[in-house]
Amino acid sequence: MDPQAAAPDRSSVVIGISCDFHDAAAALLVDGAIVAAAEEERFTRVKHDRDLPARAIASCLAIGGIGPDDIGTVVFYERPMAVLARYLASRQRMGPSGWASFARDAPRLAGHNLLVAYRIDRVLRSLGATRSPAFRYADHHHSHAAAAFFPSPFDRAAIITIDGLGEWTTASISRGHGRRIDTIDELRYPNSLGLVYSFVTAYCGFRPNDDEYKVMGLAPYGTPRYADALAELAELHPDGSVSVDARRVGWYTGRALRRRSLHRLLGGPPRGADAPLTEREADLAASVQHLTERAVQQIADRARDVTGEPNLCMSGGVALNCVANGRVLRSGTFDEIWVQPAAGDAGSALGAALSFWHETEAHDRPAPTGDQMAGAFLGPRPLPEEVDAWAASLDHPTTRIADPAERADVVAERLADGAVVGWFCGAMEFGPRALGHRSILADPRPPTVRRELNLRIKGREGFRPFAPAILAERTAEWFELDQPSPYMSFTAQIAGDRLLPSGDEPLDLMERADLPRSTIPACTHIDGSARVQTVDAAANPDLHELLTAFDRRTGCPVLVNTSFNRAGEPIVATPADALRTAIAAGLDLLVVEDRLIDLTPLRASASTSTSTSTSAGSTPR
Repeated sequence: MDPQAAAPDRSSVVIGISCDFHDAAAALLVDGAIVAAAEEERFTRVKHDRDLPARAIASCLAIGGIGPDDIGTVVFYERPMAVLARYLASRQRMGPSGWASFARDAPRLAGHNLLVAYRIDRVLRSLGATRSPAFRYADHHHSHAAAAFFPSPFDRAAIITIDGLGEWTTASISRGHGRRIDTIDELRYPNSLGLVYSFVTAYCGFRPNDDEYKVMGLAPYGTPRYADALAELAELHPDGSVSVDARRVGWYTGRALRRRSLHRLLGGPPRGADAPLTEREADLAASVQHLTERAVQQIADRARDVTGEPNLCMSGGVALNCVANGRVLRSGTFDEIWVQPAAGDAGSALGAALSFWHETEAHDRPAPTGDQMAGAFLGPRPLPEEVDAWAASLDHPTTRIADPAERADVVAERLADGAVVGWFCGAMEFGPRALGHRSILADPRPPTVRRELNLRIKGREGFRPFAPAILAERTAEWFELDQPSPYMSFTAQIAGDRLLPSGDEPLDLMERADLPRSTIPACTHIDGSARVQTVDAAANPDLHELLTAFDRRTGCPVLVNTSFNRAGEPIVATPADALRTAIAAGLDLLVVEDRLIDLTPLRASASTSTSTSTSAGSTPR
């Protein structure tokens, strides 16, 4: 919006907020249009920051040119009292151990849940507000459903939401039509597919509510030999619902994980966080992924039956499981599928605001002409003068290339020569995935790139796959995918003529990870699949220009696209974040809007400095 424009009518300005569990975020609507959305972690640099999103709110207001007194309504993404009631009821059922945890956690939960409106009002006052907006609350899964449907390209659709839990609901089937969402069926706590996945995540030695994507990436290395064991803990029914043995699974905490009955069932005690990965963990991952794919497919089949709708919208944390989404897509159950790119709780901030606008306030939804997420590029973007001031403050030179085509050609040449590039261009993405505005990019063809990116640059596990970004118009030549995937929502198989002949598989997990399997090995997983991002010229012009230039040079319209961050850190938000991360990761080139920084001299200088200090007797750290 134009910052010089007149202030909007307060009734037209709605802020949605999610916080206090994980992935706190804020979203801004003006007259029902999505103006801005951002996650708090990007500003605080605390990954999955759960605290009240003060900085994200300020960012959204700045993007919209909105003052805090212009806000008419703030909508919270769930009902805090219902969350507290569910927590109390679940702890009562646990007996004495539950009472102890309730006594420990209740003061914090009560303070947060009962004072949400007060806490938000204090943030707005700190930003200069002199009056309080109206406060409203939405249902957690209804917020997910609204985030899935209202920005989608469909007039009407079936809607699936699946996550760990909300107030009581853990999954739902709804029908969206016009400005309404009608809930048809729900699964309720403790029966939760998302919590079962998080339980296995913890059992494999990863962080629940954080590292589930690692389990998804590990699954193809194993076989589902623990499927029957998991069935004892979570029975899958024909409609996709699960019955969870809550006393044995519990809240993936130390007490639950120490049960000897679980150790007998799951091949031993949980893996320690620093212990080597074994075939057992790969097989556990394969087993829970197998369960998840079957459940999601069965829920999708039922959604089609009970709604009669040919198109599907998806949200909730489990909707970030692109392998399960890909299976549903290939099944043909629905004609088209649209997945909210911020499918987790961050996206619920947007859903809460949209639900209030269309359902509570009864504003009609315009006929969609495409999805309304603006490529998910809803966060802040530095102004040209801010980039100039930042570049002028640096101790090392930058090169300015104003023409996008020329800039793309220069960067494509470096990529083709083997450079790994930090790419910071345009408005920041909303959601967990970098989609070409805050990305690390590399040539996907050399067999060594995957290991270099994982171990040296990203500082993460060597088995992890990377996503390919491809020119949308060339997708069918490289992948078995017949619908757009601009948000990396689906996995697809590499086209058969791009695969390499298979030989004997090494026994070692990491050796299997490094075995080239296609002509783009850096973004081909062990099973020949890839989490595809299709890049459209209209929605993502800078990355499309770069892919086009790289294709001209190499005949390959694909680049590795991974998030611009190191392990354990949020995606970069500012040019300063980008430079700091690029140097720490050992990148070769940094692009910040129209500025290019050759990082090779900086790396050489850092190497010389380290060598000198070490030879002088310092202890390297």
